[in-house]
Amino acid sequence: MPNRSGDWLAQAKRDLEQARDSKKAGRHEWACFAAHQAAEKAVKALHLYHGQEAWGHLVRKLIEELPEAARMPEAFLDKARVLDSH
Repeated sequence: MPNRSGDWLAQAKRDLEQARDSKKAGRHEWACFAAHQAAEKAVKALHLYHGQEAWGHLVRKLIEELPEAARMPEAFLDKARVLDSH
């Protein structure tokens, strides 16, 4: 099976761009949604890069399930908790 991590990362970057555009336009609910989508897809890209499948939409849980080689600082977990609560 081909590694699709690059596709997921590219989509995460597009979602982040959408979040920034929505913020500038004052569409804050869409900015939050797109930011969450960007984070979720970026973390899922990391899972795929490391040969894992990832399921679910909670960014914090997805980060916690990453392999040891891809672990992130605690500050990322705190920010993920904020994204997950909106």
